[in-house]
Amino acid sequence: MMKKLSTKIAFVSLTLLLSMSFVSPVLAAKPTGSGKPSRGGGDGGTTATPLGNDVSYPQCGRKLPNGQAFGIVGVNGGLANLTNDCLAQQLAWAAQSVGGATQDKIQLYVNTANPGEVIDQITTWPANNTDPQGNVAPNPYGVCDHTNSLACSWQYGWNRAVEDVHDRFMPAAGQAGISQEAGQYRWWLDVETMNTWQQNSTNKYALNAATLEGMTAYFKSNNARVGLYSTAVQWSEIAGNELGITGNLSGLPNWRPSGSNLNNAKANCSVAPLTPGGWIELTQFISHRLDYNYSCNN
Repeated sequence: MMKKLSTKIAFVSLTLLLSMSFVSPVLAAKPTGSGKPSRGGGDGGTTATPLGNDVSYPQCGRKLPNGQAFGIVGVNGGLANLTNDCLAQQLAWAAQSVGGATQDKIQLYVNTANPGEVIDQITTWPANNTDPQGNVAPNPYGVCDHTNSLACSWQYGWNRAVEDVHDRFMPAAGQAGISQEAGQYRWWLDVETMNTWQQNSTNKYALNAATLEGMTAYFKSNNARVGLYSTAVQWSEIAGNELGITGNLSGLPNWRPSGSNLNNAKANCSVAPLTPGGWIELTQFISHRLDYNYSCNN
């Protein structure tokens, strides 16, 4: 995910939403350069520090990094309702990670969004509590009735996570020859302002958070571990920093962008977490047009 993350709000226009199924693309995984990546990080040298890499749909058809300690693969194809066309190949790449860091060799990330302000223009907003697999979800906010409500925002997140597991990850994992059990992996929720979010009020922040809670609830129902990827500024603009300590977003690990060198990445291991009780698990930096990830547990 080469993410050039803005520090100011960047919501897409309604016209762009109409043309892109109303879930704008995450700033994820832009094309990487060719050649063997430097394990040394920002200065291009060598280091004993074990680093991971992350990739997604923009790397389709390109040479991927090699020798990574762990690999993080984007499940979606730029929108929350699309699939990374190279997911199977990239999962197989991640499975070849060499280890050496205190991280799972294969990890995943998914796009997130909440298009509830344009319900009449989209087909993916839920009308009830039945998910795409035909199961009734344990919605803590009550009955979803196709309105822009907490119940439907939560259900929207749950439904996207169901699709991420069943329609995207499991078939690709089978092709890659790795376990199809979602619970064996870490799933990172990619939370960025370039996606479609409700905005500008405490109520809207609560609706956005409910969507992330729904996604988290589904992944956890599969015994999967969940984490949050965002900057402090973007998180504040999406969730408002008003989450209580009882929600399921509290106490989650963070994966935090950290600029262009390994020293920044190491320093960001000590920043404040996005939610109460959380901690910084990974930090990300960009070097030679490659995304590197440093494990704060090393």
